[in-house]
Amino acid sequence: MWKQKLCLSTTDDSPLSTKEQIMLFKKSGFEAFFTGWKPGEPVKEYAELANELGMIYQSIHAPFGKADDMWHGDDSLGKAAVEELIDCVHACAECGVEIMIVHAFIGFDDDRKPTEQGLERFGKVVDEAQKYSVKIAFENTEGEEYLAALLEHFKDNDSVGFCWDSGHEMCYNYSKDLLALYGDKLIATHLNDNLGISDFGGRIYWTDDLHLLPFDGIADWDGIAKRLDRCGFNGIMTFELNIRSKPDRHENDIYTKMTTEEYIAECYKRACRVAAKRRR
Repeated sequence: MWKQKLCLSTTDDSPLSTKEQIMLFKKSGFEAFFTGWKPGEPVKEYAELANELGMIYQSIHAPFGKADDMWHGDDSLGKAAVEELIDCVHACAECGVEIMIVHAFIGFDDDRKPTEQGLERFGKVVDEAQKYSVKIAFENTEGEEYLAALLEHFKDNDSVGFCWDSGHEMCYNYSKDLLALYGDKLIATHLNDNLGISDFGGRIYWTDDLHLLPFDGIADWDGIAKRLDRCGFNGIMTFELNIRSKPDRHENDIYTKMTTEEYIAECYKRACRVAAKRRR
């Protein structure tokens, strides 16, 4: 897009392979993409394809299933969690991907708090990332106090930044303005729409994390554009969107009725509408 590079996430829910998704993104107008990672993931092939297509491999999303073990796991669990993230750092370095997205925590209905041991474990990952010029972008999810602890602990470390998920802010963080708190550390976005917290009493749960296309939820996209402008974000605008609904939810079902080409074209149209609201 003119004056603004747009990025879309690949997904395992697509009928297309990751490579086929990347090629369709290019045809649809996106300048960049990001992928997940697991052992054996052929990320180097994705990087080679990006070079062939003239695209940007914007980031790699690290696994997050062991995020709780980083803080509260015993020595063996904590070591395995650290090693998994370090392996992902090495994958980023091998592909020339500059940003690795990391969840600060995973879990609900949890009254535990961040630990010094957790900060030390994440410190090992950050140290390894520094060696390879990879930046760690901690993402807002559930457990906001863990994000706060990490961004405070690493506030003077240039290898650590913030990945802002607009939908997570609404369904996990009670719509608290996290860009006002951490906008000076913003290095990546996961832009998506949401319907907020569905439970009347305010209980948060993962099935509220819908990742709808922009303008299909209740997000204030004019306000989001202003907030991004206010914190001076000039990076790639990255959208993380889900094709399929969460269990017992049906908000995303309409996307599965589209062809893959129609869906990606709609993603691009919505991304352009959001980007056009920026004053840059």
